[in-house]
Amino acid sequence: MSEAAVMHSAVEPAETPLTPESWGKLGMWVFLAADAMSFGCLIVGYGLLRHASANWPVPSKVLGINLTALMTFLLICSSVTMVQSLSAIKANDMRGLKKFLLLTILGGAAFLGLQAYEWTHLITERLPEVGLSFTTHLFAATFFVLTGFHGMHVTGGVIYNSCVLAACLRGRYGPKHVEIAGLYWHFVDLVWILIFTFVYLI
Repeated sequence: MSEAAVMHSAVEPAETPLTPESWGKLGMWVFLAADAMSFGCLIVGYGLLRHASANWPVPSKVLGINLTALMTFLLICSSVTMVQSLSAIKANDMRGLKKFLLLTILGGAAFLGLQAYEWTHLITERLPEVGLSFTTHLFAATFFVLTGFHGMHVTGGVIYNSCVLAACLRGRYGPKHVEIAGLYWHFVDLVWILIFTFVYLI
């Protein structure tokens, strides 16, 4: 056998979307593509209804921008800790993985807690003050549908990351599983930035 043939046989084949090792990542990308269309339809629908409405309120005068800015900051920080958790498990640093993935989970849980507080304040105090309700005005209806749909995704992400962390600590999962979970979490964070921009700021 020639030297070139020996060197060629020693090179591992590159990972492609058709190999079993990457099926999980491919499946996540397919799911995220479909989910992106769901969020896209909701955001576009919100924009069309707002454009067609003659009495759409100014969001900044109804919603709590400061609180939502804090929620956005928490999600952005949780994306950073998600990246750090992947780096930790790639370096076989299980202590670092536990720390950073726990911070990611806590960031998501804090976001949900603040969202629950925001919803309670809006339903019981702010919306009645300005004469809006979920059943009588499209602004309130679209707001709760959009933010609620996203909140469901954050809840799923918190549960997903918790399961990944438990499996990693037991030695059942490795870097590729954390990477796949990270794809989902970064997607959820990106979608929230879009919602925050279109629903709260514009």
